[in-house]
Amino acid sequence: MEILTYVTEHALVLIPVLIIIGQIMKNLEFIPDKFIPLILLPFGIVGAMALGGWTVPSAIQGVLVTGTAVYGNQIVKQLKQ
Repeated sequence: MEILTYVTEHALVLIPVLIIIGQIMKNLEFIPDKFIPLILLPFGIVGAMALGGWTVPSAIQGVLVTGTAVYGNQIVKQLKQ
C-alpha cells in the first residue's frame, strides 16, 4: 500500500515543509524528540486546511501528510544506520 495515493496533490507541498519544521524543532533543546510528531500534527492539519478549505477531508489530509513526513524521516534515519 502506497500512502501517497491517499494524499491529494495540493497537500504534497506540506510534506517537505513539515520535515523542515521537525528538523528545526529537533535542534531546540527544550523540545524532547518524542513530542515532535505531536507538535507537527496541528501544523499539518492547519496547513492542509488552509490549502484545501476548512473541511473534514482537508483535516484528514493534514493527518496524512504529517504521518508521511514523520514516516519518511524515520525511513531515512533507518537507512543511514
